[in-house]
Amino acid sequence: MYSVFPWQSKRNNMIKTKYSFWLILLLSLVLTACGSKKYTVKNDTKAAKAADAMSNLKSKQLYKFITDWTGVKYRFGGLDKNGVDCSGFAFLLEKEIYGITLPRISREQAKAVNKKSIDNLKEGDLVFFSFGGNDVDHVGVYLNNGFFVHASTNRGVIVDDLNLPAYQRVLVKSGSVN
Repeated sequence: MYSVFPWQSKRNNMIKTKYSFWLILLLSLVLTACGSKKYTVKNDTKAAKAADAMSNLKSKQLYKFITDWTGVKYRFGGLDKNGVDCSGFAFLLEKEIYGITLPRISREQAKAVNKKSIDNLKEGDLVFFSFGGNDVDHVGVYLNNGFFVHASTNRGVIVDDLNLPAYQRVLVKSGSVN
């Protein structure tokens, strides 16, 4: 379509060119701004502290074992990577890493340890909890700096902070295997 006035066509093209220029400039600024954002983990976060506990493990076999099992879902009675419960995880870890054969049930595992205070725990010691009353019903393996690994019913195999009030309230025993 031709304009009656030739200068209007030139003016429209100039406006379109300016509009396109500003649109391209704006898009490039947005795209480069998104690509340049740096994502860092703050040193005081739970994830950073858990990663620190893992990096400070003395046993590289233990480190590999935990990383291989991290995220495996919880399954009552489970003993493989299709699902594992807390006592099954402790059972497998102690056997593979330390050559120790534990009983299969957390309550029985608790009977097999020499009691220690939390302050004296070493890598590989066991920590026991009672979420449902007086009997031991959960177990984890101590790592260092207040962290332990366990098969959580909600999150699967995970490294967790033993100092969290939720664990401190229900911690009933800790120690090393006889």
